[in-house]
Amino acid sequence: MNRMAVPFNNHRRLELLNNNMISMNDIFTFYYSSIGKKVLMSLTGLFLIIFLTEHLVGNLLLFANDSGKMYEVYGDFLVSNPVIRFIEIILAIAIFGHVIFGVILWLKNRKVRSVKYISFRLKDNAKLASRTTILTGTVILIFLYVHLTTFFIPTRFSVEKVSTYELVVQAFSNPWYGFFYLIALFILGYHLRHGFQSAFQTLGLRNKKYTPFLDLIAFIVWCLIPLGFAAIPIYFFFFHHAASTAIMGGY
Repeated sequence: MNRMAVPFNNHRRLELLNNNMISMNDIFTFYYSSIGKKVLMSLTGLFLIIFLTEHLVGNLLLFANDSGKMYEVYGDFLVSNPVIRFIEIILAIAIFGHVIFGVILWLKNRKVRSVKYISFRLKDNAKLASRTTILTGTVILIFLYVHLTTFFIPTRFSVEKVSTYELVVQAFSNPWYGFFYLIALFILGYHLRHGFQSAFQTLGLRNKKYTPFLDLIAFIVWCLIPLGFAAIPIYFFFFHHAASTAIMGGY
C-alpha cells in the first residue's frame, strides 16, 4: 500500500525559510540587546573563573619542596600540549569578549545616565562595586599584560628553553613586582565579588533555595582564589628568597 506523499511546494519552502529567518532575527536581536550582552559577559566571566581555579591548582605545585621539579613538568606540559594551545585560543577569545562587552555596557550605561545628579546619595545610586567595575577591570587588564610579558611570552616564544620555576623565583624576588601583584589580586577579588553575583543574577540562577550554596561558591571565588595566588609572592619573597640569601651568605 502506497502512502500519499505530502506536497512540498514553494509555499512550504517559503514558510520554512521565514521561520528560520525569524529565529536568526531573534538571535541577532538578543545579541544586540543589553540583556544579551550581559548574558554573554556573564558566561565569559564564569569561564574565566574556571580558568583561574585551574591555574591556581597548577601553581600550588610551586609550594612543593622539590626545587621546582614538579612545577617544571607542569610548565612543560602547558607548553607542549596541543590541546592546551587550543584552550589558550578559546581563553583569549573569552577575555577579549568579556572586555568588549564590558566596555559596551559601561558606555551604554554612561549614556543613559548623562543627566548629572544634583546631590549624591549612595542609596539612590548603583553600588560602589558596580560603579567601579570599569576601573577595576582596567587595572586587571594591566595586570594581565604584565603577567603575560613576565611568564607567558618568555616560555612560549623564547628561542632557548626557559625555566618557568626560575622565572617565578626571579619575578617575586623583586619587592616592587610582588607588591604590585598583591594590589592587583586585591582588586581582582573585589571585581570577582561583584562579577560572580551579577553573573548568576543575570542568568536567573539566584533564588532563596540555592542562595547559601551560591554565597559559599562566591566566597571561594572572590576570597580564597585571590588569597591562594597572593600566597605565592609572599612565600617566594619572605621565605624562599630569604632562605636563598642566607645560603649565599654562608659561602
